Amino acid sequence: MSDKDSQPSRRTMLQATTGALASAGLVGLGAAEPTDKVEVNVGFDGPSGRSAAFSAADDVVREFNFDAATIRLSKKSAEALERNPNIRYVEKNGTMHALGQTLPWGVDRTDGEVAHANGETGAGADIAILDTGIDSDHPDLQANLGAGKSYVACSTKGGCRFGAKPADNTCYESWDDDNDHGTHCAGIADAVNNTEGVVGVSTEATLHAVKVLDKCGSGSFSDIAAGVEYVADQGWDVGSMSLGGSSGSSTLRDACQYAVNKGVFLVAAAGNDGPCSDCVGYPAAYPEVVAVSSTASDDTLSDFSSTGPEVEIAAPGTDIYSSIASNGSYDTYSGTSMACPHVAGAAGQLMANGYTNSEARDQLTSTAENIGLASNESGAGLLDVAASLGLDSSDN
Repeated sequence: MSDKDSQPSRRTMLQATTGALASAGLVGLGAAEPTDKVEVNVGFDGPSGRSAAFSAADDVVREFNFDAATIRLSKKSAEALERNPNIRYVEKNGTMHALGQTLPWGVDRTDGEVAHANGETGAGADIAILDTGIDSDHPDLQANLGAGKSYVACSTKGGCRFGAKPADNTCYESWDDDNDHGTHCAGIADAVNNTEGVVGVSTEATLHAVKVLDKCGSGSFSDIAAGVEYVADQGWDVGSMSLGGSSGSSTLRDACQYAVNKGVFLVAAAGNDGPCSDCVGYPAAYPEVVAVSSTASDDTLSDFSSTGPEVEIAAPGTDIYSSIASNGSYDTYSGTSMACPHVAGAAGQLMANGYTNSEARDQLTSTAENIGLASNESGAGLLDVAASLGLDSSDN
């Protein structure tokens, strides 16, 4: 066995690293003075831990239904709180980002159209897109839109760092898409089969916009965790997260566990750090979440796709044509962000047919197509929507 093979995988080490976040949670606050006010996420055990957290807080930003809260307090108080034995972790309320890359064919390759021809449309399933929002009046999505919730308000005014530009869209709803990314993902998962624009993997599931990323494509751990919690509390079937970062969040991990325990199928983009090895980002790297890598039209691994032992399944992600918010139109994007909603749409189809979240997860992986990629590149293989539904998918 080589030195590399003898090293434990990130999945094997996940339990240890998650626990270690409690001691490393204040990384990133080094520049702050002891009296400076900081915003942190706190995980606690029992009434004593909860009392300690809330007593230390100058402001309570958010209290979760699981044992965590987002609070503001001085750096000195945060460090003291971290030493309390009833506190599981104290972490800076950092941010994650949309994983789309500017640069679509995926439904055909995964035999979504075979499912549609056999009456499988996802009708009755609820698919939440946790992202930058969904264009509330897009002609290819409007008929499928359900509820919306915003943890960051829609705004198309002002610019973004690194040159990113907000979408050319009107904020009719607080959860409207001011970035284009969320609308693109929504179209892949569940665009209407209306002879216009594009068609989704599912076509009649109910889409819910959970806006946890702002117009620049960024969102805090706390906002994303609150979005996951909200999806769980609504009893929705699928939570699709085309977002992530290289650093984990214990609060978001708690939220994912909470959602899965309530029956939600959680799926996330593996990340766009390729070519690389063992580099799957979070929340995809959490075992509660299905991590999706990206393939190109020739069934090769997309050159940008992150890989690692956490990858569970692959789906098309290079040059994907789908809906965008700007002027209710369409564009071609690439990224594991585009691969993720292919799996979300397929999970919606299965859960519309009565599968539980864990059953849908097993079914999607057990029917995936072997396309010759290594397991750390494609997991069980390439998503096969038709095969997962027991349909003939031999038209490749």
